[in-house]
Amino acid sequence: AYLADLFGTQMVGAIHGRLLTAWATAGILGPVVVNYMREYQLSLGIPREAVYNTTMYILAGMLLVGLVCNLMIRPVAEKYFMTAEELEHEKHLAHEKIVATTGVRAPVVVDMSLVGSGGSPALLMLAWAAVGIPLIWGIFTTLQKAAVLFK
Repeated sequence: AYLADLFGTQMVGAIHGRLLTAWATAGILGPVVVNYMREYQLSLGIPREAVYNTTMYILAGMLLVGLVCNLMIRPVAEKYFMTAEELEHEKHLAHEKIVATTGVRAPVVVDMSLVGSGGSPALLMLAWAAVGIPLIWGIFTTLQKAAVLFK
């Protein structure tokens, strides 16, 4: 919803892919940067218990830069949004392209009343168990470990 509000619903797919790529890059580079900074500080002879002091300040600075970048993002101006007529024209062009490449003249219609029907209840229960059991175990383990901190 946030991306749709900022960039319009027509561009959410492209923007979302870029956002996920940025998150993945940060998820990989963040720990690598922290590890390199730690190793560098240890090589300088800084005691192990003081190594992360500077690292946390640097990471806090990175978070501040990220906050400023996020605050600088503004929604796309309305003048760049497609009008209803332009959108219909683009859909028509896409339809014509599909017809030209596949030879299919009529649009494919999916009967939504058939979606999800005919499944096995046992398979459904097995699928829920495959997701639910590890989830419940993870929550239980997390609560158990957190309870130790508050005793």
